[in-house]
Amino acid sequence: MKANHSDKYSKLKYSLGLFCFLVLGIIIGGYLFSQSQPRSIIAVNKCNDSCYKSSDLLGLLASVGFTKFDNFIPNVVLETDKTIALKHPFPEARIHYLVIPKKDIKNIGEISLEDQDYLIDAYAVMSELIRMENLKEYRVITNGPGFQNVTYLHFHLRAN
Repeated sequence: MKANHSDKYSKLKYSLGLFCFLVLGIIIGGYLFSQSQPRSIIAVNKCNDSCYKSSDLLGLLASVGFTKFDNFIPNVVLETDKTIALKHPFPEARIHYLVIPKKDIKNIGEISLEDQDYLIDAYAVMSELIRMENLKEYRVITNGPGFQNVTYLHFHLRAN
C-alpha cells in the first residue's frame, strides 16, 4: 500500500514538474518573441505551398537576436540604441557591412510610421560608416520578399 502511495506521489511530482516547465517555456517564449512579427512558420493559417521557409525561420531568430541578445553578436562595428552595424560574415565586396534596425521589420513593404526612427537611425549609421571608411563610391542594397535570405529588414553597404 505504501508503494502505491509513493508511486502516485512520484507521478504527481513528475506531472507538476512538466507543467511548471511548460509554463516557464511559455513565459520565456513570450518574452523572447514579444517584439517579433509573425512569420509563415507561426501563421499556419496563411500557408500556401509551404509553411516552412528557412528565410522566415532565420528572420524570427534574427528578430530575437537583434532585439534581446545584441551583446552577443560578433563583428559589430557600430551600434546605437536602434541600429547595429557589423561586418558581413560572407562579404561580396572588399567593404561589406550589414546595417540592421533593432526592430522587427520583415521588409520595406512592412514599414509603418512607427518605424521611422529606426530607419533614420540606420541611415545615420550608414553615413557614419561611409565617413569612417572615407568611401566615395558605394552601394546600399536591401532585398524584398523572394530575394531575402533572412526575412528581416537589413541593409548592405558595399564598396570595392
